[in-house]
Amino acid sequence: MFGKKKATVWINEAEIDDILSRSVGAVLPSKDALKKELMSGRRLRVYAGADATGPELHLGHANNFILLEKLRKLGHEVIILFGDFTGMVGDPSGKDAARRQLTKAQVDEHIKGWKKQIGKIISFTDKRNPALIRKNSAWLSKLTFDKIIGIASQFTVQQMIERDMFERRLKGGKPICLHEFLYPLMQGYDSVAMDVDIEVGGSDQTFNMLAGRTLQRKFHAKEKFVIATTLLENPKTGKKLMSKSEGAYIALSDSPRDMFGKTMALPDEVMIQLFTDSTHVSLSEIEVIKKELDEGVNPRDIKLRLAETVAETYHGKKEAERAREQFVHTFSKKEVPEDIGEVTVSKDTALFEAVKEQVASKGEWRRLIGEGAVSEIGGEKITDSNTLVERDMTLRIGKKRFLKIHIKDSP
Repeated sequence: MFGKKKATVWINEAEIDDILSRSVGAVLPSKDALKKELMSGRRLRVYAGADATGPELHLGHANNFILLEKLRKLGHEVIILFGDFTGMVGDPSGKDAARRQLTKAQVDEHIKGWKKQIGKIISFTDKRNPALIRKNSAWLSKLTFDKIIGIASQFTVQQMIERDMFERRLKGGKPICLHEFLYPLMQGYDSVAMDVDIEVGGSDQTFNMLAGRTLQRKFHAKEKFVIATTLLENPKTGKKLMSKSEGAYIALSDSPRDMFGKTMALPDEVMIQLFTDSTHVSLSEIEVIKKELDEGVNPRDIKLRLAETVAETYHGKKEAERAREQFVHTFSKKEVPEDIGEVTVSKDTALFEAVKEQVASKGEWRRLIGEGAVSEIGGEKITDSNTLVERDMTLRIGKKRFLKIHIKDSP
């Protein structure tokens, strides 16, 4: 299933140096050792995975996929792992409480659109070296108990409880479920099942990725490199910019207009990291942008450029230009766009049900209402998250989203 195919590997030192430096926080066991492997001409198998905790991937995932696409173009074998089995368990990384476990049906529904979303960054259709997709239920669901014991014997309880999130829970008297200790073992076994040479993931996944390095040594007597990428965070607050749980993120499935508008809504201090982690703008060009900001260029001009670049990266130049025109037309001239979304609902439908395609979650909806960020065009602000639709209306949601709501005719 995972036998390696012969393929031409291109050795480009400048590109390799870029891969090992841009958006990379750490390389284990060392950057020099991995560079030596990449310069050897040997075809390496590299993967990044994502758990199917929701139907949308976001810009926080993008730097991993951009890095993998660069390696794919050099001729290396790239695997995108859909964590359908691990998604049902829930990764405890960075969490102060156990994740809600999902059903198989929920997970299967979540991954339906993933290939299309990731396909905006990575080629699955290249004739010479297409990226591959795997699901970890193919091997994790078949593990026998004796195999699990063998895997678990490679780790200690002390290793697990030294993890920062578990330490916080213990100090706070919060429970730690036993299955959460098993999660890094499962992610680690992914490396064994696919016999990979490199794993790419966010720095918050370092513990789990190193578990795979331990298991590769045990089962295949080989080294596995770990590339821990930087997280998309606000440099001032340290807070993640893309958070599904808090309903604040730019999804890879967002329309060009939504990508543009959401980017414009981000704080100024995150612009350089977004250019670095989520676009193809060269590092030398980003240095020029930094200098422009230091010299007093209006940050809004740079952010307009960033928003257009983000939209172009995931939707193409034409759509990005159109998104910019719509934004300027709408917000510089204080006008409602002509082609806003429309929805038809029955009278007395909960307003949230009408707008749920425009917001990430009920939590985001309540937050927007609480901040006074939802209003009827020509009318008052919506102050109750349980408001019902009683008439046709045009709604402004936040600063960048609009929606026309029509009442369905009675039968």
